[in-house]
Amino acid sequence: MKTDILIIGAGPSGTMAAAMIWKAGLDAIIIEKEKFPRYVIGESLLPRCMNLLEEGGYLEAVKKQNFQKKYGAVFIRKQNICAFNFKEQFTEGWTWTWQVPRDEFDKALADEAQKKGVDIRYQTEVTDIEFLENKQLVYTKNNKGEEQIIEAEFVIDASGYGRVIPRLLGLDLPSNLEPRSSLFTQIEDAHRPDGDAGDRITIVEVEPGVWIWIIPFSNGKTSVGVVAPPEFYDRHEGNYEEKLRKILAEESNTADRFKEVPLAFDPVFIKSYSIAVKQLFGNGWVLTGNASEFLDPVFSSGVTFAMESGWKAGLLAARQVKGEMVNWEKEYVDHIMQGVETFRTYVNAWYDDTLQAIFFADTISPKIKAQVCSVLAGYVWDKSNPFVRNHHKTIYTLADMLKEGKV
Repeated sequence: MKTDILIIGAGPSGTMAAAMIWKAGLDAIIIEKEKFPRYVIGESLLPRCMNLLEEGGYLEAVKKQNFQKKYGAVFIRKQNICAFNFKEQFTEGWTWTWQVPRDEFDKALADEAQKKGVDIRYQTEVTDIEFLENKQLVYTKNNKGEEQIIEAEFVIDASGYGRVIPRLLGLDLPSNLEPRSSLFTQIEDAHRPDGDAGDRITIVEVEPGVWIWIIPFSNGKTSVGVVAPPEFYDRHEGNYEEKLRKILAEESNTADRFKEVPLAFDPVFIKSYSIAVKQLFGNGWVLTGNASEFLDPVFSSGVTFAMESGWKAGLLAARQVKGEMVNWEKEYVDHIMQGVETFRTYVNAWYDDTLQAIFFADTISPKIKAQVCSVLAGYVWDKSNPFVRNHHKTIYTLADMLKEGKV
């Protein structure tokens, strides 16, 4: 069997790539190991995602799901609160987005892709790929044990944590970020506050390097998770549920809200989640989303990068298959790494306490806060914003000035 482009993974990255391939008039097959709907973490979108959903033709399909709207983010340290409103950002763009149960969100995208004519093969895995000069032979096997070889001109690996091509070619590298682990679940949010306080995504700093996420959904459930160095969890005895409940009970900003609430499922523990790769593309293939690199969940950038890289990879792969010359280093790697490196600066600045000096400062100009807000909204490719263009210098210089009382 033949197809123009084969995509591994039917998550947001894969379906974004498929949309751009379909718009280019080419055929695509998506190979997906799981059966949808399926649970996966990464539930908070950024406004940049709205541009991508619109570009891919998915926006109306997602609107019909009535997901919880997200207008900003709140960071809390003890009794200090810093709120960002996307309406007040520097970059011209979307001023809201959604908080989504990923099983529902991903299925909505995949269903819409199928309506466009994209062939999705669920419960099928890629067992091997033979990379040839002008074609790729993809070996697949479905849940019935049936094997097939699909010939494709190009392969996009959007397999997320499956990391199919990195695994096959030995491309994985350890991340240069400190090892951190996450423990999370969804709860029946019986004590959710009324109004904006109950609807917004909230990041609670427990202690330096340890924080809790709170992501409410429109279905009455809330995603709750803890991010910390692996050794932090050893300070709490018991199984994962007992550890999670103790951590929430010990934090004054979460104790009352989550006391004795029912869990939607047993807590999941992911150890040392950050990872990198040696290269993002090769002859006839490219990596997107978490198959390429995953930083950290603190600023909800995962789905944004998945969709951005899927969108860009789909555009470029379609051009190449049509016979155009594509400079993958300049047009893909440089673009994706611009966003990754910007967010990497902010992730590092969160964990070394630099961002907190900015977020919880007594005085900070509305202009500077708007520029930082645009980064948190996912507009990390807007180089007119000095907090993107010179992200490392501006963040650390501003924090030093605030600490010295010069701002």
